[in-house]
Amino acid sequence: MADASQGSSSGQGFIPQAPASAPPPPPAPAAPPPSAVPAAGSAAAPVTSISANQLFDQLARIEDKASRIEDKYARSEALLSRVEDKVEGATGRMNEAARQSDLAALRNEVRGLAERTRRLPGTGALVLTAVITAVLTVALMVALQRFNLDQLLPPRAG
Repeated sequence: MADASQGSSSGQGFIPQAPASAPPPPPAPAAPPPSAVPAAGSAAAPVTSISANQLFDQLARIEDKASRIEDKYARSEALLSRVEDKVEGATGRMNEAARQSDLAALRNEVRGLAERTRRLPGTGALVLTAVITAVLTVALMVALQRFNLDQLLPPRAG
C-alpha cells in the first residue's frame, strides 16, 4: 500500500494501484497543508487499521475454514481406514470360505473315486482270471495241434 508521506510530498492526490480482482479503493482526499500532516496521519491510520482488521478477520475465517477442511479430511481418512479394514476382513473370510468349499469338493471327489475303486475286482480275482486265461490258452493250443487244425492259422512269413 502507499505511504501517506508520498501523497503529501508531491502535492497531488495519490491513488494506489489495486489488484485486478479487488475493487478499486476510494480516491484519497487532496493532501492537507503541511501544518495538518499529523492530523492526516492520524486520520489515515484508522482507515488502514480498519482494513487491516478486516484482513485479519478474513484471514481468521480462512484459517477456520482450512481447519474444518482438515478435520473433515481426517475424519474421512479414518473412515476409509475402517472401511479398508472391514474389506480386508471380509476378503479373508471369503477366501477361507472358498478354501472350505474347495476342500469339500475335493473330499467328495476322493470319496467318489474310492467308491469306484472299491467296486473293482481285488487281487485274488485278478490272479484267478490270469490262471484261467493261461490254462484255457494252453488247452486251446493243444486242441489245435491234436486235431491238426494248424491249417486254420495263417501261414508264417519267411
